Amino acid sequence: MPSGLTILDFGPFPGKSDAAVDIMWQNWINPTSRLQAWIEPSTTVDHSADEHLVETVKILAGNIVPGVGFTIYGLNSNPLSEAILSGGGGRGTRLYGKWTVAWQWQ
Repeated sequence: MPSGLTILDFGPFPGKSDAAVDIMWQNWINPTSRLQAWIEPSTTVDHSADEHLVETVKILAGNIVPGVGFTIYGLNSNPLSEAILSGGGGRGTRLYGKWTVAWQWQ
């Protein structure tokens, strides 16, 4: 079962509501492969392992390209709104910085 770790980057503060990263060089992946991805509680330059445990980030994997790879998506699942400090105001929820994501497929 191929597996690994990657970094999902929501950018510098104040960040954004979603991010994606491509997992390449998966030569044997095919359209019927089953994907899994999840937050790995591992320290990054932006967040502690504890922050990985409590943050409201939803992780999904999809967009299989046979013989090539797939995409991991992350989005903020927090239902609360907060003021956005840049971009002309408005309200929304955002994550920032780098988060560790584990993945595997079969």
